[in-house]
Amino acid sequence: MVKVSIEKELTLEEFLALPEDDVNYEFVDGYAVAKVSPKYFHSTLQRALLILLHIWCKGKGRVGSEWAILLKRRGKDWAPLPDVTYISYERLPKSWKRNEACPAIPELVIEIISPDQTMKEFEDKAKDYFAVVVSRVWIVDPEAINIKVFFSAD
Repeated sequence: MVKVSIEKELTLEEFLALPEDDVNYEFVDGYAVAKVSPKYFHSTLQRALLILLHIWCKGKGRVGSEWAILLKRRGKDWAPLPDVTYISYERLPKSWKRNEACPAIPELVIEIISPDQTMKEFEDKAKDYFAVVVSRVWIVDPEAINIKVFFSAD
């Protein structure tokens, strides 16, 4: 996978202050790493998952699309940008209404594999999510028509 990043090492605060543009970035090991631009199958699958989860979680929590999450990874600030995120009102109260990165750990993150990405990359990322107590990770492979569901050992 080709990863494009902003060349300069950043603090989390500098990363969060980056201007919005056409490229979405994750914050990994001090660098802003560009996410792969979604293609048609990826985009329609993401929309379908958002709709289904939105219907399911009505009154229970919120669902987000490509919403940065403020976490720690191996002792460093980490802001992944899952394709879909579910977080309950228990973890992030319904009264929270801010236009910023998610400050709480979600119960579910869904990552959709793009053609130039590998299942191994996402399995490693799932381990990082579990290390910060995300409960479930779904890795969706639209080419293989496959969803791998990972549950935390806890």
